[in-house]
Amino acid sequence: MTARLADLWATLATSPLTALTFTLVAYQLGGWLYRVSGRWALLNPVLLAILTLAAVLWATGIPYAAYFDGAQLVHFLLGPATVALAVPLYRQFHQVRRSAAALLAALVCGSLTAAGTAIAIGWLLGASRETLLSLAPKSATTPIAMGVAEQVGGLPALTAVLVILTGIVGAVLGPMVLRLIRVKDPRAAGFAIGLAAHGIGTARAFQMGEVAGAFSGLAMGLNGLATALLVPLLVALLQGVVF
Repeated sequence: MTARLADLWATLATSPLTALTFTLVAYQLGGWLYRVSGRWALLNPVLLAILTLAAVLWATGIPYAAYFDGAQLVHFLLGPATVALAVPLYRQFHQVRRSAAALLAALVCGSLTAAGTAIAIGWLLGASRETLLSLAPKSATTPIAMGVAEQVGGLPALTAVLVILTGIVGAVLGPMVLRLIRVKDPRAAGFAIGLAAHGIGTARAFQMGEVAGAFSGLAMGLNGLATALLVPLLVALLQGVVF
């Protein structure tokens, strides 16, 4: 019996459907716990799914590369899901047009603040030059952040981890911080979350309403562009002072 179970597990561990099933079950479990808890911020479904999958991979000894090969479908669907954000944005375009000047100012200030504070905190804590350069683009979506990190001399792999952590922290704490400082406008709240916490934050913003989600998706896209343009300039400006 033990030998048969071992053979069965060996087959399952190498099957692409196993990784895909683990991913879907982990997220559904996270979503269920989040709803049962009354939408408690610390039980964010993405955070719970990551912790669950990490525990499963560690307990079973499945290499991450093998897991990722099986979960490629989810990775592929990130593209269409991102493009689909244009639908709620189109529905709210009249509000975007009315707020264009304020959004532009918020974008520039927010993008520079996200990069500048990350560099400043890392520098004060004694982080290495490569770590500081990896921190700078952490509020942009992962592909853009990794490309910017590579361009300025950071470590793309480290940046990818920092981007995910930033998104989770923003999704968990962002709405609470906005309530504490009494930001009630869903446009402002959504834009702030999307700018600071990219895709994971945007998923959280949609739970706050379509308006907040639309503005969050807009912020995510625009901040990717702003980060690609502003972070190299900021790094060049700080050469010899911080780096």
